[in-house]
Amino acid sequence: MTFRDIFKSGFLENMDSVGVPDMVLALLLAFGLGVFIFYIYKKTFAGVMYSSGFGVTLIALTMITTLVILAVTSNVVLSLGMVGALSIVRFRTAIKEPLDIAFLFWAIAAGIVLAAGLILLAVFGSVFIGIVLLLFANQKPYRNPYIVVVSCENHDREQQVTKLLKSRVERCVVKSKSVQKGAVELNLDIRMKDDNTDFINELAKMDGVSSAVLVSYNGEYMG
Repeated sequence: MTFRDIFKSGFLENMDSVGVPDMVLALLLAFGLGVFIFYIYKKTFAGVMYSSGFGVTLIALTMITTLVILAVTSNVVLSLGMVGALSIVRFRTAIKEPLDIAFLFWAIAAGIVLAAGLILLAVFGSVFIGIVLLLFANQKPYRNPYIVVVSCENHDREQQVTKLLKSRVERCVVKSKSVQKGAVELNLDIRMKDDNTDFINELAKMDGVSSAVLVSYNGEYMG
């Protein structure tokens, strides 16, 4: 068979098309896997702002990928045209969370494997990946991460502030220090023992301390 024979109508007539039951089954399974990926995404999300639209995108992406692969495997000419059409698609949306990239590739891979007919691999692989993400994605070395920003007058007040914090919290590490004439600003990473934040009030009432601010963050840093 030559390359010219591929585009003859006789060859196209002999191509096996995807049956309606196969299409329905593939799309239903893709929807189920997409919902499962969406559920894992909700359980493992640890960012600042949760986007429900991204979760719905994971479901749609799984189904769309399945639809595209079904079309590609059913018709050679259509697959060549679709490759050319998809090659001009460009995405400009910034991915803020690194783990979101893994979920996008997971949804695409699940759709491809499912449309290829490897249903057991798609289901087992998705369940295994989901379990791994549930076990490792939300693990933190410390609980209750906070940043304390304190402005004080001099080195003596700085020592008093540090001493008070170390006596009231589980962990206290200086992350940055800014010094000007008559002013010292400290940024300290702390791990609280409980939900009690009265020590910030004590810091603000200390002589020589102009301000004390407590800020929560996700605790992700090196060191």
